[in-house]
Amino acid sequence: MSHTLGLVIESLVAVLLILTIGYCWLLNKRLLRLRADEQSLKATIGELITVTEIAERAIGGLKLTVREVNDNLGRDIASATALSEHLKKQLAEGDSVLRRLSKIVAAARPSSEQTDEAVLSPARANAAAAEAFAERRRHSGLAA
Repeated sequence: MSHTLGLVIESLVAVLLILTIGYCWLLNKRLLRLRADEQSLKATIGELITVTEIAERAIGGLKLTVREVNDNLGRDIASATALSEHLKKQLAEGDSVLRRLSKIVAAARPSSEQTDEAVLSPARANAAAAEAFAERRRHSGLAA
């Protein structure tokens, strides 16, 4: 019986050793996969760092471009504002000259023509006034 008991115990130890070897083999496979995943994770992290650095440089370039565009746009807006004011002054002066011309023509026309002017459109009346003024200037020798 002692041999049988020893054989059973040794068989049990052999089975446990086989199970241990199988479990170690399984753990080895998992560790190999984990190491492979670790390498790919390191590669992914390296790529991410590289892309982040590129993005930071691109953002710096965009900030510089935005500053330049802002400066240029500010100068262009200031120039456009000055030009707008200059044009407003010129238009006001042109309107003033046109009003004076209309008054001169109206004063120079006989009363029968003034009744015809009421029938004419304002644009035609202004054109007729300018023609009359130019003709009067030509006769006095002041026209170019």
